[in-house]
Amino acid sequence: MAASKGHEDVISSHVESTPQEMTARENPLDILAHDSNVFFTVEEERRVLRKIDMRVLPLMLGAYFLQQLDKSSLSYTSVFNIQKDAGLHGRQYSWLGSVLYIAQLVMQPLGALLLVKLPTGKVISIAIFLWGVTMCGMAGCRNFKELMATRFLLGSFESLIGPSLVAVTQMWWRRSEQTNRTSAWNAMNGITFIFGSLSTYGLGHIKTDKLHSYQIIFLYCGGITLVFSVFSIIFFPDSPMEAKFWKERERDIAIERLRANQMGIVSRKWRWDHVTEAVLDPKTWCWFFLVMAISIPSGGIGTFGPLIVQSFGFDQFRTILFNIPFGLVNIIAILCGGWLATRIKSKGIVIAILALPCIVGATILLALPRGPGSKGPLLVAYYLTSFLAGITPLIFTWHVQNTAGDTKRKVTTGITFIGMCAGNIIGPLLYSAEDKPYYRKGLISNLAMFAFVEVLVGLIMLYLKFLNSRHASMRAAVGKSAQVHDESMMRKVDLQNLGKGVGQQATPRDEDNAFADMTDLKNEDFIYVY
Repeated sequence: MAASKGHEDVISSHVESTPQEMTARENPLDILAHDSNVFFTVEEERRVLRKIDMRVLPLMLGAYFLQQLDKSSLSYTSVFNIQKDAGLHGRQYSWLGSVLYIAQLVMQPLGALLLVKLPTGKVISIAIFLWGVTMCGMAGCRNFKELMATRFLLGSFESLIGPSLVAVTQMWWRRSEQTNRTSAWNAMNGITFIFGSLSTYGLGHIKTDKLHSYQIIFLYCGGITLVFSVFSIIFFPDSPMEAKFWKERERDIAIERLRANQMGIVSRKWRWDHVTEAVLDPKTWCWFFLVMAISIPSGGIGTFGPLIVQSFGFDQFRTILFNIPFGLVNIIAILCGGWLATRIKSKGIVIAILALPCIVGATILLALPRGPGSKGPLLVAYYLTSFLAGITPLIFTWHVQNTAGDTKRKVTTGITFIGMCAGNIIGPLLYSAEDKPYYRKGLISNLAMFAFVEVLVGLIMLYLKFLNSRHASMRAAVGKSAQVHDESMMRKVDLQNLGKGVGQQATPRDEDNAFADMTDLKNEDFIYVY
């Protein structure tokens, strides 16, 4: 098989490998070189996809669940008087919410470099272990300074998880499958609300003279994380090429089915030309501002949500229980948003739809008075704002599906997560315990951000349409067909209906750039998705 240009950059090793290790460390083109075309049946592909879903996805779900649980543990402790027990005053509680994202923001450049250079599975596993240790350490904190220091460490280690899971999703699944998988691991955010609320409800009843309630909660969350980290270290694979669970031709099929993505898999080589393009690409900053706009209300409501509910007139334990439906709405919004985006093949339209109930909810929270007669409508309005949870995973998928080149994609992901961190830093600071019960400043800012999301989504979709037109012209200029089908967004059954063989791509291998580690702007075969 003729190799695509630049294929030597697809994956490299910095150590000399044994013959047994060579197979795992070969690049995708070398692995497939024994056959000019890797054909496989629909059933074979389904079997490989099922194995990936069973072996990789559960570990991703667990990692994100624990990140969200440990990160959100602060909001649960707010109902059980952490402010009083730790001597917090003024905006100190708000800063404890923001400092975690300050740490994540600071760590994003280093995180992008680590994800290019090091095995992804091991990066995730070590990060989980380290933040589990940190969570247990937080149980010993008794004042603002100690809590700030450990929350900063927690954010530093957790900063690797979101970008890592985005990278894992891209390297294991086709673009048509990525949205639902990203939605699945993001739905753990809703599971966290339910599990965390129920666990906190029980832990809050423990009375001891030696530990405050917040210390018990931190120790509980940290212990669960440490146990999971052991399983992650043992079972989390680094890439499709290095996974140990393949049989017969399964690895070849797993790699070949990703060819239509035109995004590569993994390179282990840092490229400064990719960094430059990522920084100068307008799309990068579209993702930055879009995720920041939704993260401002997410950070504010995520940190102050229990206090907002408590301001409706509920006691500690009812406040915790009434946060459970908020988690259920999270799950519904995330999974249904992912399903609809896959169904209609448009993430922009679904993001615009999900922002509408958020606008309605924030408006009602601002308009209704606090009092016994308003508890029901206020709770409904609060639950409507939780539709924002369905937007973030779509942004994650949207940006990675429209970015090619390993280094560029991970730098773009890093910048996108910086936007998310910036929003989550700003969000809690727009709220203050002194503004209760209405929290007008925070809610007004949230309403403005929801409206901004609607406008920005429309502009992004127009720009992606322009880029697709430009790439059609580029293909025509080099003698290729200007109008092509985006096979990465199609099922194999759909390809068969178009008259293509299963496992066979439309573009000849010697003209194909799928594994050449090219950026999306330079690869004329790349198709942008709306």
